[in-house]
Amino acid sequence: MSEPSPRTPASADAALTKQQQQDGFLKRALEELGLVSMYASPRDVKLLCAQRFVRMFAYGVSTLILVAYLDALAVPKPRIGLFMTLTLIGDTCASFFLTLFADAVGRRAVLALGAALMSASGVVFALFDSYWVLLAAAVVGVISPNGNEIGPFRAIEESIVAHLTDPRSRSDIYAWYSLLGLVGAACGTLTCGWVVEHLNQTLQWDDIRSYRAIYFGYGVLGLVKLTLTVLLSHTVESEKKKKQQQQQEVVTESDETRPLLGGVAETNPPSPPPPPPPKRGLRTLFPDISPESVPVVITLCLLFALDSFGSGLAPLSWITYYFKSQFNIDEGKLGTIFFATQTISGISMIAASSLAKRFGNVNTMVFTHLPSQIFRSLIGVPSSAGLALAFLALNAATQSMDTAPRSAFLAAVVRPEERTAVMGTVNVVKTAAASLGPLPTGLLAARGRYGLAFAASGGLKILYDLGLLAFFGKREWEQHRKERNEGESVLEAPRPRGGEHEHDDEVGV
Repeated sequence: MSEPSPRTPASADAALTKQQQQDGFLKRALEELGLVSMYASPRDVKLLCAQRFVRMFAYGVSTLILVAYLDALAVPKPRIGLFMTLTLIGDTCASFFLTLFADAVGRRAVLALGAALMSASGVVFALFDSYWVLLAAAVVGVISPNGNEIGPFRAIEESIVAHLTDPRSRSDIYAWYSLLGLVGAACGTLTCGWVVEHLNQTLQWDDIRSYRAIYFGYGVLGLVKLTLTVLLSHTVESEKKKKQQQQQEVVTESDETRPLLGGVAETNPPSPPPPPPPKRGLRTLFPDISPESVPVVITLCLLFALDSFGSGLAPLSWITYYFKSQFNIDEGKLGTIFFATQTISGISMIAASSLAKRFGNVNTMVFTHLPSQIFRSLIGVPSSAGLALAFLALNAATQSMDTAPRSAFLAAVVRPEERTAVMGTVNVVKTAAASLGPLPTGLLAARGRYGLAFAASGGLKILYDLGLLAFFGKREWEQHRKERNEGESVLEAPRPRGGEHEHDDEVGV
């Protein structure tokens, strides 16, 4: 029996090199997918991602049955469109004030209030069938009529993510934050569809009873989100709130240490001048937005309003009702279909962060979003379910790839102390514009002209993409070139012997 030959040093070195190459490839792959950044992110960021998953799961549950529930209650289609419009208008007002005051009142407090309203609205939908009671619950509470984000949650959460993460890894975090939202919505629609199917077919419940059971579950999910909000630490609060607390402490301390007799000479050296007095009353609630940010914010609001109005003309709740009514597809299959399309959207978002690092946020936003809108405008054209579903899948393939780059772009374009207010304002404008869409769509649906709504929706969103490229494409490219030149000059310059340079973590676009 021959003995195995010992390994030579050369073969051992070759094996080690091969192992290092494999480890390096795996590390690069994990970095490209954003998993390294996500793993290294703070605990609060992970809790926010979990909150988004739970919230979007609930929105997916509600969206699949909202129009069908109102239709089962014998609400006419034009009034269903009005219901959705008024719901979004109410959300616009609530979101505006909550995000405007969030940094001063406390981000955790606002998120907790939103979660409580979300739970309460689900309970009301489960217990009442009056059109006006349901409308009041949807307007005051949190019910998503279009499957998208509503309420103050996203603006505050994205501001917290930008506050807690490094700019270099921020696009990765936003990508996974957005991905988990899409996955949550997809799982929500799938779960809702097959639960309703089980309740109707197996337990022989009627549609209204089944839908009410779903909304009880919606209320429970609101409580789960509230629990996750309570677990957040104090580090999620804004610098503005912390500075206000510090200023109050400085004022109190100066009052306590002031000499009782004015003629006593001070033995200590003069102290630096005190900070400016803090704002009092309602002024402390309003954010300070720099003049440089105002034109940028106005331009973005106009563009995002165009995009959101296009989305409002064909929201997910109407799309699900379109396939149910036109092609007689039951809830279980609908849930599976939209689970598949939203999963496709979620998978495509993983590539968005990698593309944004190479081509910039604006280019990634435009050239991934624009092709999907062409297919969106064609969904209502085919008379066969197969071709209409094919257009739906093609629309889903890249329609969400602009989400993470858009969040990173917004975080970079304004100052840190302005983020919550600016993101909240942008989301309010988007919601307000989207609220105008369901009413004309309801009127078109009553006349059987769904195709016109899809065509208008896709066309407006294409105009948004072209406008975004025209206003911000060249500007971002010039900024990246400037940063590259500055980086090269820093590398060529001699390194100082002592001290460390502090760099601002924000990049203006």
